[in-house]
Amino acid sequence: MGKRSSPPSEIEVRVQPRIGDNTIHPLEMGSAAPYRQPSEAEAGNYSGEVMPFRRWRPWMVPAFVLVNIFLFAITMFVNDCPKKSSSCVASFLGRFSFQPVRENPLLGPSSNTLEKMGALDVNKVVHGHQGWRLVTCAWLHAGVVHILANMLSLLFIGIRLEQEFGFPRIGLLYIISGLGGSLLSALFIQSSISVGASGALFGLLGGMLSELITNWSIYANKFAALLTLVFIIVINLAVGVLPHV
Repeated sequence: MGKRSSPPSEIEVRVQPRIGDNTIHPLEMGSAAPYRQPSEAEAGNYSGEVMPFRRWRPWMVPAFVLVNIFLFAITMFVNDCPKKSSSCVASFLGRFSFQPVRENPLLGPSSNTLEKMGALDVNKVVHGHQGWRLVTCAWLHAGVVHILANMLSLLFIGIRLEQEFGFPRIGLLYIISGLGGSLLSALFIQSSISVGASGALFGLLGGMLSELITNWSIYANKFAALLTLVFIIVINLAVGVLPHV
């Protein structure tokens, strides 16, 4: 008694907010670490967001589309329907007009022209040692309907894959798949010629399906993504049963 107790000393407690979390986590007493602005990567990890891969600028897939269209124009120029037939489709296009529908329902050149330009002919590959046709046939198309379906599919899936994985991987996948498609065509279509980039496209579709399955949990609308992929596959399968394809 008579002794006056001294007031308790004040203890300073600092708190540091955590990005994306409302809970306050006190630091150890006495620590006075300065606050540091978190980087974008750290902020993404704290908030639970999935950081995307490096975004590539797509240029290879549009270049492939231009090359296919250019080669189709050259094929039509070489075909020169008015010189061979008097019933060409769209005759106002001159030598770029199409063969009669009964000969080529896809609005394109004749079989002889496609063969001259490098279509896949099993006899010439096996007996004529023209193995280069396994490559050239993947850059040719049988008609407007054929090239339109293929190039729209290539733009739709190819640009997205190139943005995600880059041109080295997607370019290699496209070339190898095109060669694989030519080999399968040589095994199953031996009585007629065949052209088209369908083999390469199905390789890209396989890559897109693999990416969809791997990243299934991060897709906001899974049904729409899967339905779009199935639609493209059905369209390419339907085109694949047409003549010369």
